[in-house]
Amino acid sequence: MAPKPQKSPKSQKKGQHVKKKTKQSLPVAEEEEPMNMESMGHPEIYPLVLTTKTQEIFSCRVDEDFTEEQPYKLIKKEDILADLLNRAAVSDFHPVKKIVREYPGEELLLVYDRDFKYGLNFYLIGTEDGKENFLKPPEVPEEQEEPKELAPEDMYVYKPPMSKPWVSLGSEKEIEEESVKESKRRVTYMISRKRSQFGAPVAFRDQNASSVKDVYIECASYSDKNYTLTQIEKDIGLQVIPEVKDTGTQTKWTFPKNATTQYYAREFSEEEKETLEQSKSLVDFLNNVSTSVEIALQQNEIMNTFIDDWKTLAEEESTFGDKSDTHLKEYQSFTDLHSTMEKMITCVSWHPTIYGLIVVSVAVRLSYEERVQFSGKLLLQPSLILFWSFSDPIHPQLMLESPDDIFCFEFCPSDPNIIAGGCINGQVVLWDITSHADRIENIKAGSSRSKKATLKPMFLLEPDSNKEAMYIRHCAVSSIENGHRKVITDIHWLPDSFEINRMGSVFENRNGINCQLVTCSADCTICFWDIRPQKPTSSAATATTTTTTTTTTNNSQQPAAEKKKEETIEIPFDVPSTFLHLDLSWKPLSRIKLSKGETSLDHCPTKLSLSEDPLLCRIQGTSSIHVLLKDKVLNQVKALKTAEINPYHNLEAGIVNILKPIEDFNTKFFVGTEEGEVIYTDWKMERDSETGRFMAKKPVNLYTVHDGAVHTIQRSPFYNDIILTIGGWNVAIWKEEVMTGPLLQTCCAPKRYTAGHWSLTRPGVFYIGREDGYVDIWDLLEKTHEPAQSQNICITMITYIKPWTFSSKQQFIAIADYYGTLHILEIPWTLSHPSFNEVSSVNYYFEREVRHLEYVQQRKIVRDQEKREIALEMAKKKTRVYNKTKEQMEAEMKLEYDSYLELEKAVLFNLGIVKVSDKVSYLDMI
Repeated sequence: MAPKPQKSPKSQKKGQHVKKKTKQSLPVAEEEEPMNMESMGHPEIYPLVLTTKTQEIFSCRVDEDFTEEQPYKLIKKEDILADLLNRAAVSDFHPVKKIVREYPGEELLLVYDRDFKYGLNFYLIGTEDGKENFLKPPEVPEEQEEPKELAPEDMYVYKPPMSKPWVSLGSEKEIEEESVKESKRRVTYMISRKRSQFGAPVAFRDQNASSVKDVYIECASYSDKNYTLTQIEKDIGLQVIPEVKDTGTQTKWTFPKNATTQYYAREFSEEEKETLEQSKSLVDFLNNVSTSVEIALQQNEIMNTFIDDWKTLAEEESTFGDKSDTHLKEYQSFTDLHSTMEKMITCVSWHPTIYGLIVVSVAVRLSYEERVQFSGKLLLQPSLILFWSFSDPIHPQLMLESPDDIFCFEFCPSDPNIIAGGCINGQVVLWDITSHADRIENIKAGSSRSKKATLKPMFLLEPDSNKEAMYIRHCAVSSIENGHRKVITDIHWLPDSFEINRMGSVFENRNGINCQLVTCSADCTICFWDIRPQKPTSSAATATTTTTTTTTTNNSQQPAAEKKKEETIEIPFDVPSTFLHLDLSWKPLSRIKLSKGETSLDHCPTKLSLSEDPLLCRIQGTSSIHVLLKDKVLNQVKALKTAEINPYHNLEAGIVNILKPIEDFNTKFFVGTEEGEVIYTDWKMERDSETGRFMAKKPVNLYTVHDGAVHTIQRSPFYNDIILTIGGWNVAIWKEEVMTGPLLQTCCAPKRYTAGHWSLTRPGVFYIGREDGYVDIWDLLEKTHEPAQSQNICITMITYIKPWTFSSKQQFIAIADYYGTLHILEIPWTLSHPSFNEVSSVNYYFEREVRHLEYVQQRKIVRDQEKREIALEMAKKKTRVYNKTKEQMEAEMKLEYDSYLELEKAVLFNLGIVKVSDKVSYLDMI
């Protein structure tokens, strides 16, 4: 019988597939023979791959149980059989299960193949003789153990090849049989032409080949019996595969014809009906089918079986953009067309409670020298904060007037009708728009309730052309002499859960509303402000007094009342008296300067970030923070409306309460400077040991990360201890209380960064504006070394970015530019909806970076210690060199020279320049 051809892996797979189909009819295949090293002369060795799990089960872990001194271990046969029984084909001993079962002994020898001599990391010795030979190798005679040392000239002697007569061993016959010989006589063709036609010019023309005789010759192929080849040998490979047949058919198309027919339904006769009703086969059929039919009917009622799931998968929430769309879409834009001077937008804020209302502050685009030159014209131009509504992109709804251009402002969290702003001249301004709240709140949604209309924002209204924009004056401004000296770059309301005193100590809030502010300015100061009167008025004092004499009180109050009447200033009818006690006399409660240490200079702060409200910091999730913030603000606004007296109209009521200190309160905060430094410091003051005065504490940490002024410091809305800083040409992410450096520091961008903001719903996404009008969108889950995408928004510098959540299905982002245009863009689905467990994934990324920083810090300490040890060792070697005698130095130089000669000799010999004989003479000559 001819030997069976060896099957390829593909044929083995198909053979296995056939076995699956005929599992019931075919017997079980025989076990495959395990692979051994018979080709290498070791048939008793069977290579294996043992995973870490198997190594732990049999206690044969690499570098622990197996070492260089003992690279083997005896394993009981019954343990291996038990593992094969438990894990079956998953066991690493499955390829050698036949060897294990037939092994005569009780213990098998497992050896660790460190150098992969046999291809895998372990091998099993499958015979008792092989195990004994490995454990007790034969002793080598002493004569063979220590070979004699031969002289270099005796080790190798070159012998040139010598010619010898040819001795035939029969190979020429095999070569002759395998060689190809010509068995046919070659066909010879001779082509000739006249000598006179050589080099003659050739003229080509068109001619019909079939019209001229002997011009067109058809050479058709035919079979020549004289040249029939006989196949002597043929290599054929067979493979068992299922028989496949390809067939095709085509119906004959006939001419269509319109035809009609009419028929009557065929009905059973009465006798046939009675026979069928009494038949057992029909009853059994109905009983068998009724259950499956009922289930099918129920499924049809529960769901639509004909719906295309793949088609609807991409159309979910298609109204607000496809899930695959990742670009910001232009939605609306606002520009002040009535201003005569060119202005830029300096700050943007969405109204906390009214959807579709956005507030911006604008400033003239002039340098300091130009402001001085055109100061007369600037006095005639009002400095404004504009209220824009989506219903009217041309006419502002309200305009807040200020003494000078506003560079930052913020709504009061307790009452959105209270607004605080910082001017370019260093003054802090307060507005109260309570009397004008009805003007911006009377917004009616469209009457259409169709499905298409509900997908539109609620604030798409019809513009009221008859409504004129109102100018609202400020109700209080700080003192110029006692405030900041330069432009205020950042302003924040302190949370309503606490308040501070002049020394920076933290106490419980006595009023229960936001009453204090913090500002930073380019004059190198950080100021804390309190909007309440510094001392209670006489009316408040008399209200709290319980035992007084009537005559004494009346006599003491008469001159005070007369004095008060004399000092009364007439208030314009359109200016509320909410903060009249602060106007032009408002002084900061506390002032902090960030000293640079030994020098007399101070750091120039540009942005700051305080710790958020502790109640909000405990919330984690995709949208719970924003929902809680909105609910809190709305509840406070409702409480203010229902209250008989507005708390901001009776601020002195809480001053008389006793201050209750708060223990273990974090008073540290982050500050960004004009030089690109990020400072982590404390607002609490300490007494100077030399002067006895209260001074600001030294910064806890100072990092020089950014190569330009820091213009964004913002805490993550998901993790209160994660801070984003943007300045110059790079971005950094920090973790509070981690003193070793930033968790993430990007490389330099092609253009300078000018603005940035965290995403409100995705913890790993933030937006960064550049000076060339592009917005870089970073996604930490996708890329951490570069932006996930960049999109062009405008042609000039982006000055501010502020996202806003309209609903769970729609989000917007406001982007302001240097030319005074406010762009409203719609955020796509992929950037607004977080993935599954994104909060925990990003948190794990931050924790991993913290561990990396700790490891780097530890390695720095280790490397410094190693450098010190190396320096000490080098110093010791130098002292040893100086202590050597002249004979020792000559001996060392001779050894170095001998090693050089050996190296030279080896190089020349390897290059073939020096032969063995020349080599010996060369050495003798040396």
